[in-house]
Amino acid sequence: MSKIGKQPVQIPQGVTVKVEDSTVNVTGPKGNISFAIRPEITVSVDDQTVKVARKAENKFSKSLHGLTRSVIANMIKGVTDGHQKILELVGVGYKAAKQGNDLVLNVGYSHSVVIMPQDGIDLDTKENKIIVSGIDKIKVGEMAAKIRRVRPPEPYKGKGIRYSGEIVRKKAGKAVKAAGAA
Repeated sequence: MSKIGKQPVQIPQGVTVKVEDSTVNVTGPKGNISFAIRPEITVSVDDQTVKVARKAENKFSKSLHGLTRSVIANMIKGVTDGHQKILELVGVGYKAAKQGNDLVLNVGYSHSVVIMPQDGIDLDTKENKIIVSGIDKIKVGEMAAKIRRVRPPEPYKGKGIRYSGEIVRKKAGKAVKAAGAA
């Protein structure tokens, strides 16, 4: 049995979870999300818990068991509290600004990079930080990764866009030959 998959998910007050055909719908104070369930998995809703079980004992069903439980738990957390990722801009002259709903990045290129958010995603900027927030954890992570790909941190000076708390291992620069300098 999966360690994660066998744990029931608690449903807080103000959140409703419905299973219709092969779809789980979660509605809460921040919005609603739906997720398609694979046919190898069954989801049942009791009074205040959601339980996930698998129909077969093959490797693929076992891999989906914990995944489905985690996705449902993240959906419930998303409609109550929401999810967010914080990105930091490191580099001289690197700036991020909001222009309507879009995010405009000036990160050392000859042009500005404009990023349009997906539906359900909010982008905000404070000083040298970009805050990506929304109710769907998957979309928040995808948008944060898309922003980071514009200018990933480079290993020599550490300049670029990085996740908050990310540690960038720096490489040593070019070594000068001692014999050639004399």
